[in-house]
Amino acid sequence: MYIIARMLLGVGILFAIISGSALIGELGYPKERPILTSLFNSSYFIGSILAAAISIRTSEIKGDWGWRIPSLLQICPSLLQVCTVFMLPESPRWLVSQDREEEAFAVLTKYHAEGDSSSAIVHAEMAQIRSTIKLELENSKQSWWDMFRTAGMRRRVLISAMMGLFTQMSGNTLLSYYSNLLFEMMGYTTSYAKSRINIANQCWSLINGTAIALIVPRFPRRWMFMLSAASMCTVFVAMTISFHALREAKDNKTVNKAAGISALFWYFAYSPTYNIGNNSLTYTYLVELFPYAQRTMGIGIEQIFGKCGGFFSTNVNPLALTAIDWKYMAIYCGWIAFEFIFIFFFYPETHGRTLEELAFLFEDKELADKAVAAVEKEIQEVEHGGGKGSTTVYEKSV
Repeated sequence: MYIIARMLLGVGILFAIISGSALIGELGYPKERPILTSLFNSSYFIGSILAAAISIRTSEIKGDWGWRIPSLLQICPSLLQVCTVFMLPESPRWLVSQDREEEAFAVLTKYHAEGDSSSAIVHAEMAQIRSTIKLELENSKQSWWDMFRTAGMRRRVLISAMMGLFTQMSGNTLLSYYSNLLFEMMGYTTSYAKSRINIANQCWSLINGTAIALIVPRFPRRWMFMLSAASMCTVFVAMTISFHALREAKDNKTVNKAAGISALFWYFAYSPTYNIGNNSLTYTYLVELFPYAQRTMGIGIEQIFGKCGGFFSTNVNPLALTAIDWKYMAIYCGWIAFEFIFIFFFYPETHGRTLEELAFLFEDKELADKAVAAVEKEIQEVEHGGGKGSTTVYEKSV
Protein backbone atom coordinates (compact mmCIF):
# COMPACT_ATOMS: atom_id res chain seq x y z
CA MET A 1 0.00 0.00 0.00
CA TYR A 2 2.82 2.39 0.92
CA ILE A 3 4.65 1.65 -2.34
CA ILE A 4 1.47 2.25 -4.39
CA ALA A 5 0.95 5.56 -2.55
CA ARG A 6 4.52 6.59 -3.39
CA MET A 7 3.89 5.75 -7.05
CA LEU A 8 0.72 7.87 -7.08
CA LEU A 9 2.65 10.77 -5.55
CA GLY A 10 5.31 10.39 -8.24
CA VAL A 11 2.71 10.53 -11.02
CA GLY A 12 0.83 13.44 -9.44
CA ILE A 13 3.93 15.60 -9.00
CA LEU A 14 4.64 15.29 -12.73
CA PHE A 15 1.39 17.07 -13.59
CA ALA A 16 2.10 19.77 -11.01
CA ILE A 17 5.66 20.40 -12.23
CA ILE A 18 4.83 20.36 -15.94
CA SER A 19 1.79 22.64 -15.72
CA GLY A 20 3.27 24.82 -12.97
CA SER A 21 6.56 25.60 -14.70
CA ALA A 22 4.82 26.23 -18.05
CA LEU A 23 2.22 28.52 -16.44
CA ILE A 24 4.85 30.58 -14.60
CA GLY A 25 6.87 30.97 -17.79
CA GLU A 26 3.88 31.95 -19.92
CA LEU A 27 2.25 34.22 -17.34
CA GLY A 28 5.35 36.03 -16.06
CA TYR A 29 6.27 39.54 -17.17
CA PRO A 30 8.99 39.18 -19.86
CA LYS A 31 11.70 40.87 -17.83
CA GLU A 32 10.98 38.84 -14.67
CA ARG A 33 10.08 35.53 -16.35
CA PRO A 34 13.56 33.90 -16.08
CA ILE A 35 13.82 34.79 -12.38
CA LEU A 36 10.31 33.49 -11.63
CA THR A 37 10.96 30.14 -13.31
CA SER A 38 14.31 29.88 -11.51
CA LEU A 39 12.73 30.57 -8.12
CA PHE A 40 10.14 27.87 -8.91
CA ASN A 41 12.85 25.22 -8.63
CA SER A 42 14.77 26.75 -5.72
CA SER A 43 11.59 26.70 -3.61
CA TYR A 44 12.08 22.92 -3.45
CA PHE A 45 14.50 23.49 -0.57
CA ILE A 46 11.74 24.98 1.60
CA GLY A 47 10.00 21.60 1.50
CA SER A 48 13.24 19.69 2.00
CA ILE A 49 14.08 21.76 5.11
CA LEU A 50 10.64 21.10 6.58
CA ALA A 51 10.99 17.39 5.80
CA ALA A 52 14.46 17.24 7.37
CA ALA A 53 13.27 19.12 10.48
CA ILE A 54 10.24 16.84 10.89
CA SER A 55 12.38 13.72 10.49
CA ILE A 56 14.69 14.88 13.31
CA ARG A 57 11.80 14.66 15.75
CA THR A 58 9.90 11.71 14.30
CA SER A 59 13.03 9.53 13.99
CA GLU A 60 13.04 9.37 17.79
CA ILE A 61 9.47 8.01 17.90
CA LYS A 62 9.35 4.28 18.44
CA GLY A 63 7.00 2.17 16.34
CA ASP A 64 5.17 2.80 13.05
CA TRP A 65 4.28 6.40 13.84
CA GLY A 66 7.90 7.34 13.25
CA TRP A 67 7.24 7.06 9.50
CA ARG A 68 3.47 7.51 9.49
CA ILE A 69 3.54 11.11 10.76
CA PRO A 70 5.89 12.40 7.99
CA SER A 71 3.80 10.53 5.42
CA LEU A 72 0.52 12.02 6.67
CA LEU A 73 1.97 15.54 6.77
CA GLN A 74 2.56 15.32 3.01
CA ILE A 75 -1.19 15.89 2.64
CA CYS A 76 -0.78 19.54 3.71
CA PRO A 77 1.00 20.96 0.60
CA SER A 78 -1.36 19.11 -1.75
CA LEU A 79 -4.40 20.29 0.19
CA LEU A 80 -3.14 23.88 0.04
CA GLN A 81 -2.68 23.61 -3.71
CA VAL A 82 -6.15 22.12 -4.26
CA CYS A 83 -7.75 24.92 -2.23
CA THR A 84 -5.93 27.78 -3.96
CA VAL A 85 -5.50 26.59 -7.56
CA PHE A 86 -8.81 28.22 -8.53
CA MET A 87 -7.32 31.61 -7.70
CA LEU A 88 -4.68 31.31 -10.43
CA PRO A 89 -5.14 33.10 -13.78
CA GLU A 90 -5.02 31.13 -17.02
CA SER A 91 -2.07 31.32 -19.40
CA PRO A 92 -2.70 34.10 -21.97
CA ARG A 93 -1.04 31.96 -24.65
CA TRP A 94 -3.44 29.09 -23.97
CA LEU A 95 -6.37 31.51 -24.09
CA VAL A 96 -5.21 32.86 -27.47
CA SER A 97 -4.86 29.30 -28.81
CA GLN A 98 -8.49 28.70 -27.77
CA ASP A 99 -9.71 31.89 -29.54
CA ARG A 100 -10.38 33.62 -26.19
CA GLU A 101 -8.34 36.68 -27.02
CA GLU A 102 -10.35 39.14 -24.91
CA GLU A 103 -9.64 37.06 -21.79
CA ALA A 104 -5.97 36.80 -22.75
CA PHE A 105 -5.78 40.57 -23.19
CA ALA A 106 -7.44 41.07 -19.79
CA VAL A 107 -4.88 38.78 -18.10
CA LEU A 108 -1.94 40.58 -19.74
CA THR A 109 -3.42 43.97 -18.85
CA LYS A 110 -3.87 43.01 -15.19
CA TYR A 111 -0.49 41.35 -14.62
CA HIS A 112 1.78 43.18 -17.09
CA ALA A 113 0.34 46.71 -17.12
CA GLU A 114 -1.38 47.05 -13.72
CA GLY A 115 -4.78 47.43 -15.37
CA ASP A 116 -3.79 49.92 -18.08
CA SER A 117 -5.50 48.60 -21.22
CA SER A 118 -3.84 51.27 -23.36
CA SER A 119 -0.34 50.02 -22.49
CA ALA A 120 1.89 49.74 -25.57
CA ILE A 121 3.68 46.79 -23.98
CA VAL A 122 0.46 44.80 -23.62
CA HIS A 123 -0.61 45.53 -27.21
CA ALA A 124 2.84 44.53 -28.47
CA GLU A 125 2.80 41.34 -26.41
CA MET A 126 -0.70 40.48 -27.59
CA ALA A 127 0.26 41.02 -31.23
CA GLN A 128 3.38 38.89 -30.87
CA ILE A 129 1.59 36.06 -29.04
CA ARG A 130 -1.34 36.05 -31.49
CA SER A 131 0.84 36.04 -34.62
CA THR A 132 3.38 33.50 -33.39
CA ILE A 133 0.83 31.02 -32.05
CA LYS A 134 -1.12 31.27 -35.31
CA LEU A 135 2.02 30.38 -37.28
CA GLU A 136 2.91 27.62 -34.80
CA LEU A 137 -0.49 25.98 -35.02
CA GLU A 138 -0.50 26.23 -38.82
CA ASN A 139 2.80 24.31 -38.91
CA SER A 140 1.95 21.85 -36.14
CA LYS A 141 -0.53 18.99 -35.73
CA GLN A 142 -0.30 19.31 -31.93
CA SER A 143 0.57 15.64 -31.53
CA TRP A 144 3.54 13.77 -30.10
CA TRP A 145 4.67 13.11 -33.67
CA ASP A 146 5.53 16.82 -33.90
CA MET A 147 8.33 16.18 -31.40
CA PHE A 148 10.20 14.10 -34.00
CA ARG A 149 8.93 15.55 -37.29
CA THR A 150 11.72 18.08 -37.90
CA ALA A 151 15.45 18.21 -37.17
CA GLY A 152 14.92 21.22 -34.90
CA MET A 153 12.34 19.43 -32.75
CA ARG A 154 14.47 16.29 -32.56
CA ARG A 155 17.33 18.38 -31.22
CA ARG A 156 15.01 19.93 -28.63
CA VAL A 157 13.86 16.45 -27.56
CA LEU A 158 17.47 15.24 -27.25
CA ILE A 159 18.39 18.25 -25.10
CA SER A 160 15.28 17.78 -22.95
CA ALA A 161 15.97 14.05 -22.43
CA MET A 162 19.62 14.62 -21.53
CA MET A 163 18.67 17.49 -19.23
CA GLY A 164 16.34 15.10 -17.39
CA LEU A 165 19.22 12.68 -16.88
CA PHE A 166 21.63 15.46 -15.88
CA THR A 167 19.28 16.81 -13.20
CA GLN A 168 19.17 13.39 -11.48
CA MET A 169 22.53 11.82 -12.33
CA SER A 170 25.01 14.60 -11.57
CA GLY A 171 25.78 13.24 -8.12
CA ASN A 172 22.92 15.06 -6.39
CA THR A 173 20.95 11.85 -5.81
CA LEU A 174 24.02 10.22 -4.28
CA LEU A 175 24.73 13.16 -1.97
CA SER A 176 21.11 13.59 -0.84
CA TYR A 177 19.50 10.13 -0.69
CA TYR A 178 22.59 8.28 0.46
CA SER A 179 24.20 10.94 2.61
CA ASN A 180 24.15 8.53 5.58
CA LEU A 181 26.62 6.24 3.83
CA LEU A 182 28.84 9.20 2.97
CA PHE A 183 28.70 10.61 6.51
CA GLU A 184 29.83 7.27 7.89
CA MET A 185 32.72 7.21 5.42
CA MET A 186 33.64 10.73 6.65
CA GLY A 187 33.59 9.54 10.26
CA TYR A 188 30.25 11.02 11.37
CA THR A 189 28.42 7.94 12.64
CA THR A 190 25.89 9.18 15.20
CA SER A 191 22.30 9.88 14.16
CA TYR A 192 22.56 13.25 15.94
CA ALA A 193 25.49 14.37 13.77
CA LYS A 194 23.95 13.01 10.55
CA SER A 195 20.58 14.70 11.04
CA ARG A 196 22.18 18.06 11.94
CA ILE A 197 24.54 17.99 8.96
CA ASN A 198 21.60 17.12 6.70
CA ILE A 199 19.38 20.01 7.82
CA ALA A 200 22.35 22.41 7.74
CA ASN A 201 22.98 21.43 4.13
CA GLN A 202 19.31 21.93 3.24
CA CYS A 203 19.34 25.43 4.78
CA TRP A 204 22.58 26.23 2.95
CA SER A 205 21.03 24.98 -0.30
CA LEU A 206 17.99 27.23 0.17
CA ILE A 207 20.20 30.28 0.79
CA ASN A 208 22.54 29.79 -2.15
CA GLY A 209 19.79 28.37 -4.40
CA THR A 210 17.59 31.44 -3.92
CA ALA A 211 20.50 33.86 -4.35
CA ILE A 212 21.63 32.05 -7.50
CA ALA A 213 18.06 31.99 -8.88
CA LEU A 214 18.00 35.80 -8.59
CA ILE A 215 21.40 36.29 -10.24
CA VAL A 216 22.06 33.53 -12.80
CA PRO A 217 19.08 34.25 -15.14
CA ARG A 218 20.69 37.60 -15.94
CA PHE A 219 23.55 35.82 -17.72
CA PRO A 220 23.69 33.71 -20.93
CA ARG A 221 22.13 30.29 -20.28
CA ARG A 222 24.73 28.23 -22.11
CA TRP A 223 27.65 29.73 -20.20
CA MET A 224 25.92 29.19 -16.86
CA PHE A 225 25.23 25.53 -17.65
CA MET A 226 28.89 25.03 -18.62
CA LEU A 227 30.05 26.84 -15.46
CA SER A 228 27.81 24.56 -13.41
CA ALA A 229 29.11 21.37 -15.04
CA ALA A 230 32.76 22.45 -14.77
CA SER A 231 32.43 23.41 -11.10
CA MET A 232 30.51 20.20 -10.26
CA CYS A 233 33.26 18.16 -11.89
CA THR A 234 35.90 20.05 -9.88
CA VAL A 235 34.03 19.41 -6.63
CA PHE A 236 33.67 15.70 -7.38
CA VAL A 237 37.37 15.40 -8.22
CA ALA A 238 38.21 16.96 -4.84
CA MET A 239 35.64 14.75 -3.11
CA THR A 240 37.09 11.65 -4.78
CA ILE A 241 40.57 12.52 -3.50
CA SER A 242 39.20 13.09 0.02
CA PHE A 243 37.34 9.77 0.13
CA HIS A 244 40.38 7.98 -1.27
CA ALA A 245 42.44 9.37 1.63
CA LEU A 246 39.74 8.25 4.08
CA ARG A 247 39.78 4.73 2.65
CA GLU A 248 43.57 4.54 2.89
CA ALA A 249 43.41 5.65 6.52
CA LYS A 250 40.75 3.07 7.31
CA ASP A 251 42.74 0.30 5.62
CA ASN A 252 45.76 1.28 7.70
CA LYS A 253 43.56 1.38 10.82
CA THR A 254 44.23 5.06 11.40
CA VAL A 255 42.04 8.18 11.46
CA ASN A 256 42.47 10.99 8.92
CA LYS A 257 40.49 13.88 10.40
CA ALA A 258 41.74 16.32 7.76
CA ALA A 259 40.35 14.13 4.97
CA GLY A 260 37.02 13.86 6.81
CA ILE A 261 36.76 17.64 7.14
CA SER A 262 37.79 18.04 3.49
CA ALA A 263 35.11 15.59 2.34
CA LEU A 264 32.48 17.45 4.41
CA PHE A 265 33.61 20.81 2.99
CA TRP A 266 33.24 19.59 -0.59
CA TYR A 267 29.90 17.99 0.32
CA PHE A 268 28.62 21.48 1.19
CA ALA A 269 30.45 23.06 -1.77
CA TYR A 270 28.53 20.88 -4.23
CA SER A 271 25.16 22.59 -3.64
CA PRO A 272 25.92 25.99 -5.27
CA THR A 273 27.68 24.34 -8.22
CA TYR A 274 24.58 22.24 -8.94
CA ASN A 275 22.20 25.15 -8.36
CA ILE A 276 23.93 27.37 -10.93
CA GLY A 277 22.67 25.20 -13.78
CA ASN A 278 20.51 22.16 -13.09
CA ASN A 279 18.45 23.77 -10.35
CA SER A 280 18.07 27.43 -11.29
CA LEU A 281 17.92 27.14 -15.08
CA THR A 282 16.20 23.83 -15.86
CA TYR A 283 12.64 25.12 -16.25
CA THR A 284 13.74 28.57 -17.37
CA TYR A 285 15.60 26.93 -20.24
CA LEU A 286 12.90 24.37 -21.12
CA VAL A 287 10.20 27.07 -21.28
CA GLU A 288 12.43 29.06 -23.64
CA LEU A 289 13.56 26.06 -25.68
CA PHE A 290 10.15 24.73 -26.77
CA PRO A 291 7.49 26.64 -28.73
CA TYR A 292 4.04 26.99 -27.18
CA ALA A 293 2.40 24.00 -28.93
CA GLN A 294 5.08 21.57 -27.69
CA ARG A 295 6.14 23.24 -24.43
CA THR A 296 4.37 20.95 -21.96
CA MET A 297 5.38 17.90 -24.01
CA GLY A 298 9.01 18.99 -23.87
CA ILE A 299 8.90 19.50 -20.10
CA GLY A 300 7.14 16.12 -19.86
CA ILE A 301 9.99 14.40 -21.70
CA GLU A 302 12.50 16.01 -19.32
CA GLN A 303 10.45 14.74 -16.38
CA ILE A 304 10.19 11.19 -17.77
CA PHE A 305 13.94 10.93 -18.32
CA GLY A 306 14.52 12.60 -14.96
CA LYS A 307 12.42 9.95 -13.23
CA CYS A 308 14.28 7.21 -15.12
CA GLY A 309 17.60 8.73 -14.10
CA GLY A 310 16.41 9.03 -10.51
CA PHE A 311 15.23 5.40 -10.49
CA PHE A 312 18.60 4.24 -11.82
CA SER A 313 20.56 6.36 -9.34
CA THR A 314 18.42 5.36 -6.37
CA ASN A 315 18.95 1.66 -7.02
CA VAL A 316 22.54 1.70 -8.27
CA ASN A 317 24.16 4.24 -5.93
CA PRO A 318 24.09 2.20 -2.67
CA LEU A 319 25.22 -0.99 -4.42
CA ALA A 320 28.06 0.70 -6.31
CA LEU A 321 29.20 2.76 -3.32
CA THR A 322 29.34 -0.37 -1.16
CA ALA A 323 31.09 -2.41 -3.85
CA ILE A 324 33.78 -0.04 -5.14
CA ASP A 325 33.82 2.64 -2.44
CA TRP A 326 35.57 5.92 -3.40
CA LYS A 327 36.14 4.73 -6.99
CA TYR A 328 32.43 5.29 -7.63
CA MET A 329 33.04 9.02 -7.19
CA ALA A 330 35.55 8.88 -10.05
CA ILE A 331 32.81 7.53 -12.34
CA TYR A 332 30.74 10.63 -11.56
CA CYS A 333 33.73 12.81 -12.47
CA GLY A 334 33.72 11.25 -15.95
CA TRP A 335 29.94 11.53 -16.34
CA ILE A 336 29.87 15.21 -15.35
CA ALA A 337 32.75 15.90 -17.76
CA PHE A 338 30.54 14.35 -20.48
CA GLU A 339 27.75 16.74 -19.41
CA PHE A 340 30.06 19.70 -20.06
CA ILE A 341 30.92 18.39 -23.54
CA PHE A 342 27.26 17.78 -24.40
CA ILE A 343 26.25 21.27 -23.25
CA PHE A 344 29.06 22.84 -25.28
CA PHE A 345 28.01 21.15 -28.54
CA PHE A 346 24.21 20.92 -28.25
CA TYR A 347 22.78 23.66 -26.01
CA PRO A 348 21.72 26.77 -27.98
CA GLU A 349 21.69 30.22 -26.39
CA THR A 350 18.21 31.51 -25.47
CA HIS A 351 19.04 34.47 -23.26
CA GLY A 352 17.60 37.91 -23.95
CA ARG A 353 14.70 36.96 -26.23
CA THR A 354 10.95 36.59 -25.77
CA LEU A 355 9.22 33.21 -25.91
CA GLU A 356 7.72 34.14 -29.28
CA GLU A 357 11.12 35.11 -30.69
CA LEU A 358 12.44 31.71 -29.58
CA ALA A 359 9.53 29.76 -31.11
CA PHE A 360 11.41 29.18 -34.38
CA LEU A 361 14.90 28.88 -32.88
CA PHE A 362 15.87 25.84 -34.99
CA GLU A 363 13.33 26.22 -37.78
CA ASP A 364 13.51 27.93 -41.19
CA LYS A 365 14.33 31.63 -41.06
CA GLU A 366 11.30 32.18 -43.30
CA LEU A 367 8.93 31.28 -40.43
CA ALA A 368 10.70 33.64 -38.05
CA ASP A 369 10.55 36.42 -40.65
CA LYS A 370 6.82 35.78 -41.15
CA ALA A 371 6.25 36.08 -37.41
CA VAL A 372 8.17 39.38 -37.22
CA ALA A 373 6.28 40.79 -40.23
CA ALA A 374 2.91 39.76 -38.79
CA VAL A 375 3.74 41.33 -35.43
CA GLU A 376 4.86 44.61 -37.00
CA LYS A 377 1.70 44.74 -39.09
CA GLU A 378 -0.57 44.14 -36.09
CA ILE A 379 1.23 46.72 -33.95
CA GLN A 380 0.87 49.35 -36.66
CA GLU A 381 -2.87 48.68 -36.72
CA VAL A 382 -3.27 49.22 -32.97
CA GLU A 383 -4.73 52.64 -32.33
CA HIS A 384 -2.56 53.44 -29.33
CA GLY A 385 0.40 51.32 -30.37
CA GLY A 386 2.44 54.11 -31.89
CA GLY A 387 3.99 52.00 -34.70
CA LYS A 388 7.65 51.16 -34.35
CA GLY A 389 7.82 52.97 -31.03
CA SER A 390 5.62 50.27 -29.47
CA THR A 391 7.98 47.55 -30.58
CA THR A 392 10.86 49.43 -29.06
CA VAL A 393 9.00 49.79 -25.75
CA TYR A 394 8.30 46.06 -25.68
CA GLU A 395 11.85 45.10 -26.54
CA LYS A 396 13.12 47.27 -23.69
CA SER A 397 10.91 45.36 -21.25
CA VAL A 398 12.42 42.00 -22.16
